[in-house]
Amino acid sequence: MHIDRLDADLIELLTESPMLPVMECARRLSVARGTVTSRLARLHEGGVIKAIVPQVQPAGFDYQLVAFCSVEIIQKFGHEPVATGLADSIPEIVDMYTVTGTSDLQLRVVARNAGDLQAIFDRINQVPGVARTSSSLALREHFQGRTLPLVKAYAKNSPPDEKTIQIDQ
Repeated sequence: MHIDRLDADLIELLTESPMLPVMECARRLSVARGTVTSRLARLHEGGVIKAIVPQVQPAGFDYQLVAFCSVEIIQKFGHEPVATGLADSIPEIVDMYTVTGTSDLQLRVVARNAGDLQAIFDRINQVPGVARTSSSLALREHFQGRTLPLVKAYAKNSPPDEKTIQIDQ
């Protein structure tokens, strides 16, 4: 799907202020309300935007530690049952990916303190199908969920298609 500068500006505006009303988006972008509404619908339908929601920061409610956990699974269980078991039983897992390499799943886990983190790792190891885990502790977050530079670069470098009006700014 093609994204132009107006799309990129709209995505940036709603990323920074997800509760912004459509009328205010239109005012700030100097376009009609209908333009914002149709752009949002197109971006949703095209799979560019999944949802417009506040970004929750676990550290804001005392989950100060972030760790990465590599999980090796017992192959006869399969990825989906293990992934579902982890997701259903451990709310402190905030991201989960099936990966290539020496492990099968990569998790990002949050915890309140070191003791809490150890208890979470113990619960991960008790999920049926988990063979072993290894982990590393994040010392500092440089950024997370970084997509705006990608959106802007794509919009800047992508040629327009016939369905999209190119906006020069």
